[in-house]
Amino acid sequence: MSLREQLCEYGRRAVELGLVIGTSGNLSVRQGDLVAVTPSGAALDRLTPEMCPIVDVEGYLVEGELQPSSETPMHLAVYETTDAQAIVHTHSVFGTVVATTMTELPPVHYNALLLGGVVKVAEYATYGTPELAANVRAALEGKRAALMANHGGVTIGATLEQAFEATLLLEWLCEVYVRGLSIGEPTILTEEQLAAVVDRALNPPEFPRR
Repeated sequence: MSLREQLCEYGRRAVELGLVIGTSGNLSVRQGDLVAVTPSGAALDRLTPEMCPIVDVEGYLVEGELQPSSETPMHLAVYETTDAQAIVHTHSVFGTVVATTMTELPPVHYNALLLGGVVKVAEYATYGTPELAANVRAALEGKRAALMANHGGVTIGATLEQAFEATLLLEWLCEVYVRGLSIGEPTILTEEQLAAVVDRALNPPEFPRR
């Protein structure tokens, strides 16, 4: 499947799962010095491969008739400073709720470790600006996910599939936290408890054979 076909497939899934509305959200996938990205102002569930522009890592349009997403500078900034090969940015409901009310998403479940632990909320800046790109890049340091204040979430991965799975996990963790607040104060896992989970994963028990 080509890079552009991947963008179409996961764009449709993002809409189907309610992770974006209207023309919000954007995705990209990198191969070498080229990045395929969703176009500006297009609904993600109506994309066709030829609609998706290709830019180089310096931000120059290499192929395509439509303009790249306005968030392309943020995508390129993340590629510049991480080993990401794919990026997913959504406006999911629970992720945006947390992003409008908190400065970080604490680890309420050990699966937060799959995203790097505590998920930071990048400081607010106007979409598509160098300031937002810098804020997101800082929030993603050592992480697979970040939230963007009063905006949404962004996740990265070695493949678009991995980045999308990280988006689903981020939204699930945000939903658990928000719903937990409705009945009490969620318990936050300590560093020691998280370290024990890592140790358990690295040293799984061996069950005896009969």
